[in-house]
Amino acid sequence: MFSSLWPKQPPADRPQDLPQTKSSDHIPEELMKDAKEELERVKQRFDSLPVPVVALVAFGLGLACSTSGALLYARYGRRIKNTDWITPGYFEKNRWIRGVVTSVGDADNFRFFHTPSFGDKSQRQTKVIGGSLYAAYVSRSPRLRTELVNQTLHVRIAGVDAPEHAHFGKPEQPYAKESLAWLRQKILGKVVYCQLIRRDQYHRVVSNVHLAPRLFPGAFFFGKNLAVEMLRAGCATTYEQAGAEYGKQGKEEYLRVEKEARAARRGMWAKGMTTETPAEYKRRHSSALAEPIITEKIQRKARAQKPNAGWFSRLFR
Repeated sequence: MFSSLWPKQPPADRPQDLPQTKSSDHIPEELMKDAKEELERVKQRFDSLPVPVVALVAFGLGLACSTSGALLYARYGRRIKNTDWITPGYFEKNRWIRGVVTSVGDADNFRFFHTPSFGDKSQRQTKVIGGSLYAAYVSRSPRLRTELVNQTLHVRIAGVDAPEHAHFGKPEQPYAKESLAWLRQKILGKVVYCQLIRRDQYHRVVSNVHLAPRLFPGAFFFGKNLAVEMLRAGCATTYEQAGAEYGKQGKEEYLRVEKEARAARRGMWAKGMTTETPAEYKRRHSSALAEPIITEKIQRKARAQKPNAGWFSRLFR
Protein backbone atom coordinates (compact mmCIF):
# COMPACT_ATOMS: atom_id res chain seq x y z
CA MET A 1 0.00 0.00 0.00
CA PHE A 2 3.03 2.26 0.42
CA SER A 3 3.87 1.91 -3.21
CA SER A 4 1.43 4.65 -4.07
CA LEU A 5 3.44 7.18 -2.06
CA TRP A 6 6.32 7.13 -4.58
CA PRO A 7 5.71 7.72 -8.23
CA LYS A 8 6.72 4.96 -10.53
CA GLN A 9 9.71 5.92 -12.60
CA PRO A 10 9.71 5.13 -16.27
CA PRO A 11 11.78 2.17 -17.22
CA ALA A 12 15.27 3.06 -18.29
CA ASP A 13 16.00 2.99 -21.95
CA ARG A 14 17.78 -0.06 -23.10
CA PRO A 15 21.28 0.64 -24.37
CA GLN A 16 21.46 0.58 -28.06
CA ASP A 17 23.37 -2.27 -29.53
CA LEU A 18 27.04 -1.35 -30.06
CA PRO A 19 28.47 -1.76 -33.52
CA GLN A 20 29.83 -5.23 -33.82
CA THR A 21 33.61 -5.51 -34.12
CA LYS A 22 35.57 -8.27 -35.65
CA SER A 23 36.41 -11.08 -33.28
CA SER A 24 39.97 -11.24 -32.06
CA ASP A 25 40.11 -14.77 -33.41
CA HIS A 26 39.90 -13.39 -36.92
CA ILE A 27 42.94 -11.07 -36.55
CA PRO A 28 45.67 -13.75 -36.71
CA GLU A 29 43.99 -15.29 -39.72
CA GLU A 30 44.01 -11.97 -41.56
CA LEU A 31 47.63 -11.32 -40.61
CA MET A 32 48.67 -14.73 -41.86
CA LYS A 33 46.76 -14.11 -45.08
CA ASP A 34 48.52 -10.73 -45.60
CA ALA A 35 51.91 -12.28 -44.86
CA LYS A 36 51.33 -15.09 -47.35
CA GLU A 37 50.30 -12.60 -50.02
CA GLU A 38 53.40 -10.50 -49.38
CA LEU A 39 55.66 -13.55 -49.56
CA GLU A 40 54.02 -14.59 -52.79
CA ARG A 41 54.66 -11.16 -54.31
CA VAL A 42 58.33 -11.28 -53.21
CA LYS A 43 58.69 -14.76 -54.68
CA GLN A 44 57.24 -13.63 -57.98
CA ARG A 45 59.66 -10.70 -58.14
CA PHE A 46 62.59 -12.96 -57.27
CA ASP A 47 61.57 -15.49 -59.93
CA SER A 48 61.45 -12.72 -62.49
CA LEU A 49 65.12 -11.83 -61.92
CA PRO A 50 67.69 -13.18 -64.37
CA VAL A 51 69.75 -16.14 -63.15
CA PRO A 52 73.13 -14.28 -63.32
CA VAL A 53 71.75 -11.55 -61.06
CA VAL A 54 70.54 -14.08 -58.51
CA ALA A 55 73.92 -15.83 -58.55
CA LEU A 56 75.74 -12.52 -58.10
CA VAL A 57 73.54 -11.52 -55.14
CA ALA A 58 74.05 -14.93 -53.49
CA PHE A 59 77.81 -14.70 -54.00
CA GLY A 60 77.90 -11.18 -52.51
CA LEU A 61 75.93 -12.22 -49.44
CA GLY A 62 78.16 -15.23 -48.88
CA LEU A 63 81.31 -13.15 -49.27
CA ALA A 64 80.02 -10.54 -46.83
CA CYS A 65 79.14 -13.19 -44.23
CA SER A 66 82.48 -15.00 -44.51
CA THR A 67 84.48 -11.73 -44.40
CA SER A 68 82.63 -10.44 -41.35
CA GLY A 69 83.08 -13.80 -39.64
CA ALA A 70 86.81 -13.79 -40.32
CA LEU A 71 87.15 -10.22 -39.03
CA LEU A 72 85.19 -11.02 -35.86
CA TYR A 73 87.37 -14.06 -35.22
CA ALA A 74 90.59 -12.11 -35.80
CA ARG A 75 89.42 -9.33 -33.46
CA TYR A 76 87.68 -11.28 -30.68
CA GLY A 77 88.38 -15.00 -31.13
CA ARG A 78 92.06 -15.45 -32.05
CA ARG A 79 94.28 -16.13 -29.07
CA ILE A 80 97.66 -14.40 -28.91
CA LYS A 81 100.04 -17.10 -27.70
CA ASN A 82 103.09 -14.95 -27.03
CA THR A 83 104.72 -11.64 -27.88
CA ASP A 84 105.75 -12.79 -31.36
CA TRP A 85 102.08 -13.27 -32.28
CA ILE A 86 101.26 -9.57 -31.82
CA THR A 87 100.99 -7.86 -35.21
CA PRO A 88 101.88 -4.15 -35.69
CA GLY A 89 98.17 -3.33 -36.03
CA TYR A 90 97.58 -4.17 -32.36
CA PHE A 91 100.17 -1.58 -31.30
CA GLU A 92 99.07 1.03 -33.82
CA LYS A 93 95.45 0.88 -32.61
CA ASN A 94 96.37 0.30 -28.94
CA ARG A 95 94.08 -2.71 -28.79
CA TRP A 96 92.75 -4.07 -25.49
CA ILE A 97 93.08 -7.78 -24.69
CA ARG A 98 91.76 -9.82 -21.78
CA GLY A 99 93.61 -12.56 -19.93
CA VAL A 100 94.74 -14.22 -16.72
CA VAL A 101 97.98 -13.48 -14.86
CA THR A 102 99.94 -16.73 -14.51
CA SER A 103 103.08 -15.49 -12.75
CA VAL A 104 104.58 -12.32 -11.27
CA GLY A 105 108.37 -12.41 -11.36
CA ASP A 106 109.10 -8.74 -10.68
CA ALA A 107 107.29 -5.85 -9.03
CA ASP A 108 106.39 -4.09 -12.30
CA ASN A 109 105.90 -6.91 -14.84
CA PHE A 110 104.14 -10.27 -15.10
CA ARG A 111 103.21 -13.18 -17.36
CA PHE A 112 99.79 -12.98 -19.04
CA PHE A 113 97.71 -15.76 -20.67
CA HIS A 114 95.41 -14.22 -23.30
CA THR A 115 91.77 -15.40 -23.26
CA PRO A 116 89.70 -14.11 -26.21
CA SER A 117 86.18 -12.78 -25.78
CA PHE A 118 84.56 -16.02 -26.98
CA GLY A 119 85.66 -19.63 -27.18
CA ASP A 120 85.48 -22.33 -24.49
CA LYS A 121 88.86 -23.74 -25.54
CA SER A 122 90.67 -20.68 -24.18
CA GLN A 123 88.89 -21.00 -20.85
CA ARG A 124 90.00 -24.64 -20.52
CA GLN A 125 93.56 -23.69 -21.43
CA THR A 126 93.48 -20.96 -18.77
CA LYS A 127 92.70 -23.53 -16.08
CA VAL A 128 95.59 -25.71 -17.24
CA ILE A 129 98.07 -22.82 -17.34
CA GLY A 130 96.92 -21.44 -14.01
CA GLY A 131 97.03 -24.89 -12.39
CA SER A 132 99.53 -27.61 -13.23
CA LEU A 133 101.76 -25.62 -15.57
CA TYR A 134 102.00 -22.70 -13.18
CA ALA A 135 102.91 -25.07 -10.34
CA ALA A 136 105.56 -26.61 -12.58
CA TYR A 137 106.92 -23.15 -13.37
CA VAL A 138 107.32 -22.42 -9.69
CA SER A 139 109.02 -25.78 -9.12
CA ARG A 140 111.51 -24.91 -11.94
CA SER A 141 110.69 -27.81 -14.25
CA PRO A 142 112.65 -26.87 -17.43
CA ARG A 143 110.32 -28.50 -19.98
CA LEU A 144 107.03 -27.21 -18.58
CA ARG A 145 108.53 -23.81 -17.77
CA THR A 146 109.42 -23.43 -21.46
CA GLU A 147 105.93 -24.51 -22.45
CA LEU A 148 104.38 -21.92 -20.15
CA VAL A 149 106.62 -19.11 -21.42
CA ASN A 150 105.72 -19.94 -25.03
CA GLN A 151 102.01 -19.68 -24.19
CA THR A 152 102.07 -16.34 -22.37
CA LEU A 153 102.95 -12.68 -22.93
CA HIS A 154 105.56 -10.89 -20.85
CA VAL A 155 103.87 -7.62 -19.85
CA ARG A 156 105.59 -4.50 -18.52
CA ILE A 157 103.23 -2.19 -16.61
CA ALA A 158 103.37 1.25 -18.24
CA GLY A 159 103.95 4.49 -16.39
CA VAL A 160 105.47 3.15 -13.14
CA ASP A 161 108.83 1.93 -11.84
CA ALA A 162 109.02 -0.46 -8.88
CA PRO A 163 111.93 -1.14 -6.48
CA GLU A 164 114.59 -3.32 -8.06
CA HIS A 165 115.42 -6.88 -7.00
CA ALA A 166 118.93 -8.33 -6.91
CA HIS A 167 120.01 -8.86 -10.53
CA PHE A 168 123.42 -9.36 -12.16
CA GLY A 169 125.34 -8.91 -8.92
CA LYS A 170 123.49 -5.75 -7.90
CA PRO A 171 122.04 -5.64 -4.37
CA GLU A 172 118.31 -5.62 -3.75
CA GLN A 173 116.62 -2.26 -3.29
CA PRO A 174 114.69 -1.66 -0.04
CA TYR A 175 110.98 -2.59 -0.17
CA ALA A 176 111.45 -4.71 -3.33
CA LYS A 177 110.10 -7.87 -1.68
CA GLU A 178 107.11 -6.06 -0.21
CA SER A 179 106.21 -4.51 -3.60
CA LEU A 180 106.42 -7.91 -5.27
CA ALA A 181 104.24 -9.51 -2.59
CA TRP A 182 101.65 -6.72 -2.98
CA LEU A 183 101.49 -7.16 -6.76
CA ARG A 184 101.17 -10.94 -6.50
CA GLN A 185 98.33 -10.61 -4.04
CA LYS A 186 96.61 -8.11 -6.32
CA ILE A 187 96.73 -9.84 -9.72
CA LEU A 188 98.15 -13.39 -9.59
CA GLY A 189 95.59 -15.85 -11.00
CA LYS A 190 93.11 -13.04 -11.73
CA VAL A 191 91.65 -11.52 -14.91
CA VAL A 192 93.18 -8.23 -16.10
CA TYR A 193 92.80 -6.08 -19.23
CA CYS A 194 95.89 -4.86 -21.09
CA GLN A 195 96.06 -2.03 -23.62
CA LEU A 196 98.98 -2.86 -25.90
CA ILE A 197 101.34 0.10 -26.48
CA ARG A 198 104.68 -1.15 -27.82
CA ARG A 199 107.37 -3.82 -27.51
CA ASP A 200 110.42 -2.76 -25.48
CA GLN A 201 114.10 -3.70 -25.85
CA TYR A 202 113.61 -6.73 -23.58
CA HIS A 203 110.82 -8.11 -25.81
CA ARG A 204 108.20 -7.25 -23.20
CA VAL A 205 104.81 -5.77 -24.09
CA VAL A 206 104.45 -2.33 -22.49
CA SER A 207 100.77 -2.04 -21.54
CA ASN A 208 98.28 0.03 -19.60
CA VAL A 209 96.81 -2.55 -17.22
CA HIS A 210 93.35 -2.39 -15.64
CA LEU A 211 91.82 -4.75 -13.13
CA ALA A 212 88.53 -6.49 -13.97
CA PRO A 213 85.47 -4.47 -12.82
CA ARG A 214 83.55 -6.02 -9.95
CA LEU A 215 79.94 -5.52 -11.05
CA PHE A 216 79.93 -4.77 -14.77
CA PRO A 217 81.31 -6.61 -17.83
CA GLY A 218 84.87 -5.62 -18.68
CA ALA A 219 84.01 -5.29 -22.38
CA PHE A 220 82.08 -2.07 -21.58
CA PHE A 221 83.48 -0.78 -18.28
CA PHE A 222 87.01 -0.24 -16.95
CA GLY A 223 88.21 -1.52 -13.61
CA LYS A 224 90.87 0.23 -11.54
CA ASN A 225 94.14 1.29 -13.15
CA LEU A 226 96.79 -1.07 -11.76
CA ALA A 227 99.62 1.48 -12.09
CA VAL A 228 97.68 4.09 -10.10
CA GLU A 229 96.89 1.51 -7.42
CA MET A 230 100.62 0.69 -7.16
CA LEU A 231 101.44 4.37 -6.72
CA ARG A 232 98.69 4.79 -4.14
CA ALA A 233 100.00 1.84 -2.10
CA GLY A 234 103.57 3.19 -2.21
CA CYS A 235 104.81 0.19 -4.22
CA ALA A 236 106.17 2.17 -7.20
CA THR A 237 107.14 5.61 -8.50
CA THR A 238 106.08 7.42 -11.65
CA TYR A 239 108.24 6.41 -14.61
CA GLU A 240 109.47 9.65 -16.25
CA GLN A 241 112.02 8.39 -18.77
CA ALA A 242 111.67 8.78 -22.55
CA GLY A 243 108.74 6.94 -24.09
CA ALA A 244 106.70 6.76 -20.88
CA GLU A 245 102.95 6.13 -21.26
CA TYR A 246 100.27 7.05 -18.73
CA GLY A 247 96.93 6.18 -20.32
CA LYS A 248 93.86 8.41 -20.15
CA GLN A 249 94.58 9.67 -16.62
CA GLY A 250 97.83 11.33 -17.68
CA LYS A 251 101.16 11.99 -16.02
CA GLU A 252 99.76 14.70 -13.74
CA GLU A 253 97.39 12.24 -12.06
CA TYR A 254 100.21 9.72 -11.57
CA LEU A 255 102.43 12.34 -9.93
CA ARG A 256 99.56 13.54 -7.73
CA VAL A 257 98.86 10.03 -6.42
CA GLU A 258 102.58 9.42 -5.82
CA LYS A 259 102.86 12.70 -3.90
CA GLU A 260 99.89 11.68 -1.78
CA ALA A 261 101.53 8.32 -0.95
CA ARG A 262 104.81 10.06 -0.06
CA ALA A 263 103.01 12.43 2.31
CA ALA A 264 101.18 9.54 3.97
CA ARG A 265 104.43 7.49 4.17
CA ARG A 266 102.90 4.43 2.59
CA GLY A 267 104.96 1.48 1.39
CA MET A 268 108.44 2.43 0.20
CA TRP A 269 108.02 5.94 1.66
CA ALA A 270 107.71 4.70 5.25
CA LYS A 271 111.15 6.10 6.13
CA GLY A 272 110.47 9.49 4.63
CA MET A 273 111.09 11.43 1.44
CA THR A 274 114.81 10.58 1.27
CA THR A 275 114.15 7.06 0.00
CA GLU A 276 116.15 6.26 -3.14
CA THR A 277 113.83 5.88 -6.11
CA PRO A 278 114.22 3.05 -8.64
CA ALA A 279 115.44 5.55 -11.26
CA GLU A 280 118.15 6.87 -8.90
CA TYR A 281 119.14 3.29 -8.00
CA LYS A 282 119.58 2.41 -11.70
CA ARG A 283 121.62 5.53 -12.42
CA ARG A 284 123.92 4.87 -9.46
CA HIS A 285 124.63 1.28 -10.44
CA SER A 286 124.93 1.98 -14.15
CA SER A 287 127.54 4.69 -13.49
CA ALA A 288 129.43 2.41 -11.09
CA LEU A 289 129.42 -0.32 -13.72
CA ALA A 290 130.56 2.06 -16.45
CA GLU A 291 133.62 3.41 -14.56
CA PRO A 292 135.86 0.31 -14.86
CA ILE A 293 134.84 -0.12 -18.49
CA ILE A 294 135.80 3.47 -19.30
CA THR A 295 139.08 3.09 -17.40
CA GLU A 296 139.95 -0.05 -19.34
CA LYS A 297 139.19 1.69 -22.65
CA ILE A 298 141.44 4.64 -21.72
CA GLN A 299 144.29 2.30 -20.78
CA ARG A 300 143.99 0.35 -24.04
CA LYS A 301 143.99 3.59 -26.00
CA ALA A 302 147.13 4.84 -24.17
CA ARG A 303 148.94 1.57 -24.85
CA ALA A 304 148.01 1.75 -28.52
CA GLN A 305 149.27 5.33 -28.83
CA LYS A 306 152.59 4.65 -27.05
CA PRO A 307 155.40 4.52 -29.66
CA ASN A 308 157.19 1.23 -30.03
CA ALA A 309 160.89 1.15 -29.05
CA GLY A 310 163.49 0.40 -31.74
CA TRP A 311 165.31 -2.93 -32.07
CA PHE A 312 168.50 -1.50 -30.57
CA SER A 313 166.68 -0.37 -27.39
CA ARG A 314 164.98 -3.75 -26.97
CA LEU A 315 168.41 -5.49 -26.81
CA PHE A 316 169.25 -3.78 -23.49
CA ARG A 317 165.88 -4.32 -21.72
